Amino acid sequence: MSTLLLNLDFGEPPPKKALEGNAKHRQFVKKRRLLERKGFLNKKKQPPSKVPKLHSEPPKKGETPRVEDAWKAPPLPKKKRTVASSSGSEQSLDKKAAVPWLTPAPSQKAGSVVAKVDLLGEFQSALPKIKSHPPRPQKKGPQKNPPQKKAPQNSTQAHLENKCSRASQKMPKKMVAIDCEMVGTGPKGHVSSLARCSIVNYNGDVLYDEYILPPCHIVDYRTRWSGIRKQHMVNATPFKIARNQILKILTGKIVVGHAIHNDFKALQYFHPKSLTRDTSHIPPLNRKADCPENATMSLKRLTKKLLNRDIQVGKSGHSSVEDAQATMELYKLVEVEWEQHLAQNPPND
Repeated sequence: MSTLLLNLDFGEPPPKKALEGNAKHRQFVKKRRLLERKGFLNKKKQPPSKVPKLHSEPPKKGETPRVEDAWKAPPLPKKKRTVASSSGSEQSLDKKAAVPWLTPAPSQKAGSVVAKVDLLGEFQSALPKIKSHPPRPQKKGPQKNPPQKKAPQNSTQAHLENKCSRASQKMPKKMVAIDCEMVGTGPKGHVSSLARCSIVNYNGDVLYDEYILPPCHIVDYRTRWSGIRKQHMVNATPFKIARNQILKILTGKIVVGHAIHNDFKALQYFHPKSLTRDTSHIPPLNRKADCPENATMSLKRLTKKLLNRDIQVGKSGHSSVEDAQATMELYKLVEVEWEQHLAQNPPND
């Protein structure tokens, strides 16, 4: 083999090319090289990824959209995967990025302005479509217009008449009549204790009719008036149980009775005066019977004159069912007139 000859020159390196230009230019070049060595100039050269604002105003026709308040995309990790877009280009995505449409669009060239991207349009297109519920169809048919209230000439009188007519329509469902029979207890039988109670509705149908055993020993049965005998107390309902049953029927209803305060006293109960109708203190009934308005008429006399019926006759005593039915019929004779009077002069409970 031929001998290789190497012509090596171990002398001094050639001198660096002197800086050209004036002193100001040479000073600028030195500073630039210093910044390049320290790495400041390289960072400055990297163009930040800029995207237009989502809510910025749309550019006018013929104008390039301005990019303001740019934000830098987070650096991508080393492990990347490529996803083919619809245009055929590949985009690098992070594995942890769950929503691809949030990543900014890559720039086409380094140092150039970010390509025009309608980010708002991409954002809206990537959102899931929400199905809007169709409006409910309105039911076809004649619309019911609310009745217009006509102002009467005498508003006060018309209001009272309407109130009374409405009350009279609702009364049959919420009205009962009561009558009780008492026996004598206590010293010498002077204490009146409940021994029978009968309740009828507006039409006279029996709602309750029971013999009741008083809590105290019976001294006088008062059979001549009460019709109670010893055998009636054998299977009689105890007073506490009967009282609870009776109050459940009376509560919230208009109660009609004759001298009804005696019945409530025997029941150990107080009913509101606004819901109480006592036929022994209704002046229209006395006028119909040709009796003084302030007089207290007996149930037997009023029934005979106004209903032409005999009650409480014979030696067997009174029937509480018969008395309650007669009381309700007497009240019906003056119901409208008496209710109008009570509407104008409501009683105080």
